[in-house]
Amino acid sequence: MTTKPLTDRIALVTGASRGIGAALALHLAEAGAHVVAAARTVGGLEELDDKINAIGGSATLVPLDMKDLDGIARLALALNERYGRLDVLIGNAGVLGTLSPLDHYEPKEFDNMLAVNVTANWQLIRCMNALLQRSTAGRAVFVTSGVAHSGRAYWGPYAASKAALEALVRAYASECERTPVRANLFAPGPTRTRMYRAAFPGIDPETLPAPEEVAKAMLPMCTETCTENGKIYGFRAGKFLAFHAPS
Repeated sequence: MTTKPLTDRIALVTGASRGIGAALALHLAEAGAHVVAAARTVGGLEELDDKINAIGGSATLVPLDMKDLDGIARLALALNERYGRLDVLIGNAGVLGTLSPLDHYEPKEFDNMLAVNVTANWQLIRCMNALLQRSTAGRAVFVTSGVAHSGRAYWGPYAASKAALEALVRAYASECERTPVRANLFAPGPTRTRMYRAAFPGIDPETLPAPEEVAKAMLPMCTETCTENGKIYGFRAGKFLAFHAPS
């Protein structure tokens, strides 16, 4: 019997109730990992749990708002008490916000964007790093966007948040260089998700790749065979990119 690549591994996925996060959580479970699925939407988590159980996998559901920094810290303590380590960390949760001129953006919405897209991922790194270091091959993957480098009009706050995330992850990767942990970024590009439809309501969703297809490309980044560190994998390019995300 062939051993699955993530057998007995513990994988935490944020934003796991729908879209790419839910699809990746299912792929991780299929690969043998026990999935710790975190998201705000309980109904979506329960649907994911049903799908994981249907394929013989296992999951722990964690209703969690990523702005709850104390909640992230409590989750790390719970993972430490139960497993003593974390093998895979997926920072997928994110918000798009309003697409509008910079001078029309409200401070409260700007703060929310940074809280979810940047600060929450910093807190994940801060709280989960010690657990990842106890894995024989800790892998951290964070979802970014090509818009971080495009300077596209009306996307300023979202682009700034993703650019900041990339800087954080690359710094973290450098800090992990001499450890068993590898940290990378994943740029999915246009995908058949609710977030993408909100940004481009006129697009035909059938022209876009499904979340399941995109998430499948992330799976190799979660295994011990992935030795890349501090890089961006572009889904459309189909390869790791050393310095720039795809447009």
